[in-house]
Formats: sequence, C-alpha cells, structure tokens
Amino acid sequence: MGALELDAVVKHYVGSGEEVRAIDGVSLRIEPGEMVALTGPSGSGKSTLLLLIGGLIAPDAGAVRFAGQDLSRLNEDGRAAYLQRDVGFIYQSFPLLPRVKVVENAAIKLMLGGTGMRQAQALVIPWLERVGLGDRLTHTPEQLSGGERQRVAIARALAGEPKLILADEPTGNLDSTRSREIVTLLRAVAHERNALVLLVTHDIESAEMADRTCSLRDGRLDGLTSAVESSRETQRSSAREVS
Repeated sequence: MGALELDAVVKHYVGSGEEVRAIDGVSLRIEPGEMVALTGPSGSGKSTLLLLIGGLIAPDAGAVRFAGQDLSRLNEDGRAAYLQRDVGFIYQSFPLLPRVKVVENAAIKLMLGGTGMRQAQALVIPWLERVGLGDRLTHTPEQLSGGERQRVAIARALAGEPKLILADEPTGNLDSTRSREIVTLLRAVAHERNALVLLVTHDIESAEMADRTCSLRDGRLDGLTSAVESSRETQRSSAREVS
C-alpha cells in the first residue's frame, strides 16, 4: 500500500471575470496508517482539495498520486475503479435512498462493486454496529435523526475497507460524544488497517485527535504539525488572548 502525494498542486477557477485560486501550489504527503486533519476557514479550498484527491477533478498543474499512480492519467474506467476500490468518501451531506432500509443503504456501494446483496449486508452490519446503529438496521432514513443518517453514510464508506478515507466534516451533524466516537473510529481504521485518513474539520478537538494537522488558507497550506505540537500552539494562542 502506497502513500498519498500532492506535488505543487494548483487548481484555479474563473468566475465573473475573476480568477479564484482555490488550490495554489499545495504539496503534502500522507503515509499509510496515518490520520491527518485539515482545517481552515470556509472558502479556503478544502473541498476542492478533497475532489482533487478523489480524482473527481484534475489539477491545472502539479500532480496528485496515490500508491505511485498519477490520478490525472486515469481514464474514466480507471477513475471509477479507484473510487470504488480504494476510496471511502464521507461527505458533509449524507445522500441516502429514501424508504430504503438502513442495512441496504449502507450496502449500496459494495453491491455496485459486484458484491451480492446478502454478502454486502453481512459486511456492513458490523460497521453499523460500530457507529451505534445496530438496532436501526431495518429503519428507513425517514425514521432517523440527521446524526443517525450521517452515521449510516460513514458505515457505508468504511464497509469496503478502503485504503484512502476522505472525510469532509463527518461529525458536523453529531453531538460531542458521537463526534469523539467517530473520530476515534477513523483513527483506529487508519492505525489498525494501515489506511490513510484525511479529515476535514472545523472542530478543534477532532483535529487534535489526528496524528498531524495542517491548515489551508487562500488555497495554500499553512503548515503541517503533529497533534501534540498543534495542541501546544492552541494553548499558547489561548494564553495570548487571555493576557
């Protein structure tokens, strides 16, 4: 299993005659078994960066490589295989099929990849139990809270045991206790299964649970620090504000 590498990646957009530098020369490397938290204000380019890493859009310059493979060189079938086999995408929204049971919603990605329905459901049930939905298997999305629907989407993303997990504000609809549980689960998946996790979050506590943190501002990466260093910097900042 290889690393995720971003090499001087650039992605610009033009809107209303003005160029927007969504990603402006970002370089980053994440090793297998590592969870990295990405923070930054709204509009800083975080979602664009996830789309680039997911192979859903191509950079204007630079390269995004996973396990040594340049994603921009993949054809349509190659990108589909990459997303199906290697990537677990957890979105801010949680697109579930209405009036479809939780266990079936969670199994959809596996079934689209060719796994039979019974086997797919057997594979997702342990993940649904790990996110606290073991007693909701036959419920439909209409019978769930927003936080429960988010947890179904998380289980669906993890069930295929992807090598790369891209989590875009996965705890945005969860209370503090569930948020800690989900981030702890993502970190465990990284460490136990040697997966790579990139966690986009505004939550300081969630970011501090990662192995490393970095901040994106105006399309540029501010820095990359260990979780311990990030916690110390947060404490120093708080102390300066108090004084």
